[in-house]
Amino acid sequence: MTATALRIIFAGTPEFSARHLEALLASQHEVVAVYTQPDRRAGRGKKLQASPVKQLAEAANVPVEQPPSLRNEEAQGVLAAYRADVMVVVAYGLILPQVVLDTPKLGCLNVHASLLPRWRGAAPIQRAIEAGDALTGVTIMQMDAGLDTGAMLATAECQIGPGTTSADLLATLAESGPATLLQVLADLPHYQARATIQDDSQSTYAEKIEKVEGQLDWHKSAEELDRRIRAFNPFPGCYSTLDGERVKIWAAAPIGNASAATAPGTIVAAGRNGIAVSCGRGELLIQKLQLPGGKPLPSDAILNSRREQFAVGQCFDQPD
Repeated sequence: MTATALRIIFAGTPEFSARHLEALLASQHEVVAVYTQPDRRAGRGKKLQASPVKQLAEAANVPVEQPPSLRNEEAQGVLAAYRADVMVVVAYGLILPQVVLDTPKLGCLNVHASLLPRWRGAAPIQRAIEAGDALTGVTIMQMDAGLDTGAMLATAECQIGPGTTSADLLATLAESGPATLLQVLADLPHYQARATIQDDSQSTYAEKIEKVEGQLDWHKSAEELDRRIRAFNPFPGCYSTLDGERVKIWAAAPIGNASAATAPGTIVAAGRNGIAVSCGRGELLIQKLQLPGGKPLPSDAILNSRREQFAVGQCFDQPD
């Protein structure tokens, strides 16, 4: 077992990262510095906002570094001066050059939200749901110069259920990730000595999510559309256009078999259980949606005020 507490540099930015930092701050290890993305302008007022990781670090009186890049000698010198045993990286958002990877005594570890080598890249949670995977998890990886290609130290698995959204999965992995990370740090030399090299032939790439991907193509099967809606909840959200209005769709379920004579995108039923829409294969029962300027509501609440707009025979537009 590790004889003494480790000196750790933590690098991360979003709330998922902050959950891991929180666990480290509560552990026997010493977080000597936190690296996070520079403050960004956000909200209606476009005011500068600190990342969740920065907010947590400042509350804990941990030094915060926000270099725009780690490729210059000055930033590398600052990092080296912290004399860290290990650097833990969780959704940081900056590339670590080889000189940084080599700076901590025990190298750099990454907590990645998939079971590598499946879903390397920026959006592993969303792509796993979108693809219909039944199993995912987190991987603690020894970082190298490649994109999520380093040797694997430990994994923790979890199921993806038929109704699982990205928000659900993120919450689950935000519990298992910190626990697995602490397990590895408790005896890091042991895990490093038994690291597993990734099989590159089994790798898949999780491309960054683009907002335009949220537009639903009703020619796809109901199962595909259901997975995409769940994968893109909460960001960027899925939508379609009806009567010139963009309608966001937050929850749905595949049902039945659409008639071949019914054009994809056509509303075939609307009632208490939801709004059924014909797809390329099957029907999609919309259960929660959002109109422009409104908030997400159950479909029956929308029908109370917009029944004509969502009447049987109305048709959602197809992507351009």
